[in-house]
Amino acid sequence: MSGRIPREFIDDLLVRVDIVDLINSHVPLSKKGNDYWARCPFHSENSPSFSVSQKKQFYHCFGCGANGNAIGFLMEFSHLDFVEAIEDLAGFSGIDVPREAVAYRKEKQDYSALYSTLEQVAVFYVEQLRNTSQGAVAVDYLKDRGLSGDVAKEFSLGYATNDWKALSSRFDEKLLMDAGVLGSKNGRSYDRFRGRLIFPIRDKRKRTIGFGGRVLDESLPKYLNSPETAVFSKGRELYGLSELLEKNSKPERILIVEGYMDVLALAQFGVSYSVAALGTATSKMHLDLLFRFTSELVFCFDGDVAGRKAAWRAVEASFPSLKDGRQVRIMLLPEGRDPDSLIREQGVEGFEGKIEGALALSDYFFNYIGKDVDMETIEGRSLLMARAKPHIEKIPAGYFREMMFGRLEQESSGRALGVLKPPAILTGSPRKKRAGGGVKASPVRIVVAFLLQNPLLKEVFDQKELDLSKMVLPGVDVLKDVLQAIEKIKPANSAVLMEYFRGKPNEKIVNTLISWDFFILSDGVEAEFLGAIDLILQQMDEEMLNGLLGKEKEHGLSLEEKELLKKLLVKKI
Repeated sequence: MSGRIPREFIDDLLVRVDIVDLINSHVPLSKKGNDYWARCPFHSENSPSFSVSQKKQFYHCFGCGANGNAIGFLMEFSHLDFVEAIEDLAGFSGIDVPREAVAYRKEKQDYSALYSTLEQVAVFYVEQLRNTSQGAVAVDYLKDRGLSGDVAKEFSLGYATNDWKALSSRFDEKLLMDAGVLGSKNGRSYDRFRGRLIFPIRDKRKRTIGFGGRVLDESLPKYLNSPETAVFSKGRELYGLSELLEKNSKPERILIVEGYMDVLALAQFGVSYSVAALGTATSKMHLDLLFRFTSELVFCFDGDVAGRKAAWRAVEASFPSLKDGRQVRIMLLPEGRDPDSLIREQGVEGFEGKIEGALALSDYFFNYIGKDVDMETIEGRSLLMARAKPHIEKIPAGYFREMMFGRLEQESSGRALGVLKPPAILTGSPRKKRAGGGVKASPVRIVVAFLLQNPLLKEVFDQKELDLSKMVLPGVDVLKDVLQAIEKIKPANSAVLMEYFRGKPNEKIVNTLISWDFFILSDGVEAEFLGAIDLILQQMDEEMLNGLLGKEKEHGLSLEEKELLKKLLVKKI
C-alpha cells in the first residue's frame, strides 16, 4: 500500500482506540485507583510500576521511564515501525488505513516485483550450490569450514556460477538491474556475484533484499555486497537478524560480530543471537533497530588492530542510542582469534563465558580515552575531560548520562567539573508526586504539564492574557510550542497531542511532562493550574523588580520606571 497516512486519520484513531483495551490485550492490567497497572513489559521487575491512564490515554513506567500513547506501545512492544504500528492499531479497531497521494515517486512505487525477483534469485543460487559441479566446490569449502548442511539450509546459502548470463537468461533483466544482482560493463550485463558463495540478506519481515558474496580463492575483493537499491541500504540492515528473530523475537542479548562467516559459525554451535554489519561500520540506525528487540548489545571484535579500531567506532556510534535501560558491552577477542576459532577451541560454554566477562561500555570508554593520559597533572585531567565530554553529551538525558558525568568527575579527581554536571533529578515539590525524567520542576513547566494533560485548559490560560513575548523564563519556548499545537490541532485528548510532537525537537520534554503526576487539592485541576500561572506572574515581577533595582543603582531610573518600581514594591509587600 503506497501513500502517506493522513494526520486526521491518525488523530481519529487515537481517539477511537482505548489504550487500556489495547494494552490489556497484550499485558494483563489491574485497576488501582484511577489507573491500570501491570508489571512492565519493557524491563524485569517484581512489583507493578507500569501505569496506564484511561483519562490521558498513555502509559508510563515509573521503573524504567518508558512512556507513550497507543502507537508508541505497539512500536515498542511488537517491534514495529511507525507505519506498521498504525496498520496494527487500525486492524485492532477493525478499520482500513487510508492513504494520501504524495509527490514522491519512491513512496508511490510498488516494490512487490522487486522483492519477488530477489526471492527467486535466492532460490536459484541455492539450486546452483546443490546441483552444479561448481557448486560442489562451494559445498566442500563449507565443509572445510566446519559448517553443516542444516546451517546452510537455515541461512539459504547459495552459489553463483561463473556463467555471465545465468540470471539474465532466466529473469527480467531490468528487475535484476534494479535489484543490484546484475552489473553492466561496456554495455554488457553480467552476474555481479559470479564465482562466489552467496549469503542472502533478509529484512526483519523475512524478505530477501540483497546478497553478499565470498570468493573461494584468493581473488579480491574477498567479499562483495549488493549495491544500494530501492529496498536495500547497508546502513540500515544487519545480516542474520531475520534468522535470529525467527528463533527468538525477544532475545536476552544480541551479539554483533564482524562478518557473515562469524554469524554462521556461531549458529553452528547453537549461539543463534549474533548479527553482522554489511561491510560498513555499526551505525546509530543499526543500534536503534537492534534495541527494538533487546536491551543488551555485545560487540564482539577480533583482537587485532582493525578489530580494536572497529570496537572504538562502534562505541562512538552507541552514545546517542544509550537511553536508560539499554546496555552495551565490548568483547575483544584474543590476538589472532575470531568467533569461529574461539568457539571451536573453547566450546559454547567457554565462549559464552567470554561474553559474560565482556567490559561494560563505561569501563571500556574510560580505559580507552585515558590510556595515555597522565592523571597526576592538571593538563592530563583537562585532556581527559576534553576527550570525554563531547561523547557523554550525546547520551540522551537520564540516569545513565548523569552517572557517566559522575564517573568522569571521579576519574578526574573531582577538580573543576562543576560545569559538566547535568541537571539534578527532580526530588519533588509541595503539590507534586515525584515527576522524574531529569527535568527540574518550575512554574512554567508545571503549566505546560497541565496543558499537555488537559488541553482544554488553554481556554483558561488565554483568559489570563499573558504576554509571552516578554517572558524570559526557562521553558517558555516549550510553552509557546504547546499552546500553538493545541490551537492548531485542537486535540481530543493527551494521546493526540503527544503524537503531534513525535519526531519534533520538543518530543522528549513533552513526553516527560505529560507523565508528571499531580496531587490535586480539593479546589480541582483548574485552581491548581491558575495557581501555577500566578507563580509565573510572580517570577516575571521578580525578574522585572531585580532589573529595575539594578538599573537604579547603576544609572538611575526614568519617571515611568520609578512608577513601575513603586508598583512592584507594593505588590511584593
